[in-house]
Amino acid sequence: MTSATQTLATDGSAAPHHVSERAGRSAGTRAPNPLPRLLPFYYDLYTFRGSAGRTAVVASFSVPVENLEREALADDVRYRFDVTLVLADTVLRSVSRTDDSVFVSAPRALPGDHLLHTYIEVQAWPSPNTLERVIMSDATTPGIGQLYSAPFSIPDYRGNHLMLSDIVLGQSDPSADWKRGGITLALLPTSRLPASSFGVYYEIYNLPSGDRYETEISVEHVDDAGDLIGDGSVVRTVFSGLAHPRPDRSLPVLRNVGASLPTGRYGLTVTVTDQNTGESATRSRLFQVSGWSRGASLVPALPWRQGTDTPGQ
Repeated sequence: MTSATQTLATDGSAAPHHVSERAGRSAGTRAPNPLPRLLPFYYDLYTFRGSAGRTAVVASFSVPVENLEREALADDVRYRFDVTLVLADTVLRSVSRTDDSVFVSAPRALPGDHLLHTYIEVQAWPSPNTLERVIMSDATTPGIGQLYSAPFSIPDYRGNHLMLSDIVLGQSDPSADWKRGGITLALLPTSRLPASSFGVYYEIYNLPSGDRYETEISVEHVDDAGDLIGDGSVVRTVFSGLAHPRPDRSLPVLRNVGASLPTGRYGLTVTVTDQNTGESATRSRLFQVSGWSRGASLVPALPWRQGTDTPGQ
């Protein structure tokens, strides 16, 4: 997870119409072009079992309205931005790139702390040698944008042993665009979570049908380095169930963390144990509670250019 600048809550005014478009541009009345500048934004990467031996990689993007330029179009105000995900295998020398373009229209200018949110999802081959590059640019005004780059290991979900996907933090929202395992979520930036309840989504792989299993979810208070503060314990819950996986041997799970958490940094850990065999799997994720009280707006992204594998580039 990488973050930049401060993201605050929306106050719900000037409720936006969420619309997506392909890369084509339409004419509108624009303010004078500002000087080129950086466009700080938040992003998170999540991985799941994909198709045909690949791994599904989801890149979640969010940006405060105050960081974007706006344009007048007929009776509305519009915000447009482009997002890009590049995954480069430094050993195999292969590159996958996907670009999306989205916009939000509202009857009047949105408050600057309103959070606009979208995602990209791609299928990638597992690799410990991948470099991630995530880019956001303001589509209204050339010269405004930012790139973040870091190593990113793409896990391999093939095999028959018990495994867990990445942990996703979000809010249940039937109008949101991210859907997986029959569940619809608004993906929240792990850098700026609300102090109240939020959803925890993950997938269990290779749990035999009919096996009884136990799940423990713990939330611990940590410092900036990820080390426990005091005893660290804030929330711990344990529950049991019978496994009823899907035909692809995946079991999607959505749990709600209803505790009110003080502002600060936390580590969330999910551990699943097959009580028939004793086998267990564990996954963790760090997140930051900022205390905003209303949900982020998820902007549905339609493909602009499909990602393609280009060996040797």
